[in-house]
Amino acid sequence: MTASASALFDETAARARAEGRLILTEEESKSILQEQGIQVTMPTLASSADEAASAAENIGYPVVMKVSSREITHKSDVGGVKLGIADADAARAAYDEIVASAKAAEPSAAIDGVTVQSQAPGGGVEVIVGMTRDHQFGPVIMFGLGGIAVEVLQDVAFRIAPLTKRDAGAIVREIKGYPLLTGHRATQAVDLEALEGVIGAVSAFVSETSGVAEMDLNPVLAYADGTIAVDARIVLTAD
Repeated sequence: MTASASALFDETAARARAEGRLILTEEESKSILQEQGIQVTMPTLASSADEAASAAENIGYPVVMKVSSREITHKSDVGGVKLGIADADAARAAYDEIVASAKAAEPSAAIDGVTVQSQAPGGGVEVIVGMTRDHQFGPVIMFGLGGIAVEVLQDVAFRIAPLTKRDAGAIVREIKGYPLLTGHRATQAVDLEALEGVIGAVSAFVSETSGVAEMDLNPVLAYADGTIAVDARIVLTAD
């Protein structure tokens, strides 16, 4: 774990626990992962439609907008995600639609606003890099095809952390969908070294702190020239 990621995690975890929560927000999770050297799409929080439009203008189109709530984990399930926002008017409309949809689906949830972030380029292969803490073995790293595919296909592999560089390569090659990463028909081969670097960075992070119960980077988009995590969640241990 990098020193900056460690310091930011400690500070963020302490604040979250003081607020009575164990799930870090997307913004908090991505900030920590970025300090760990993982490329992410960083969100900007907007608390009004005009702020959302301003943030989108600063970031550059197209953008993705997501509901920001510490009580809503699965944003797409409540209509809380809008893709391909192409101008300021669309950003304002998306803000109102997202907040209204989230409030209708989760009336008791406190909504902080909407996050705005750059939309990652198309053409990447969606994968998931995750971690769970086993009572006996400690942190266990998970890798597989990401997005909704992880729930439907359940094509994942596991390794006990910490992982060596060879372990990171092996877990990638163990899934059935590995040919999708090496170029299959219309798909382009991805940057396996960069992908294995993400897995190694997650392994190093969770191996050096006992405060993480779960972690999900889903999806991570793997390209021919690198990777980028477009969603992330860190769950703290209960004590």
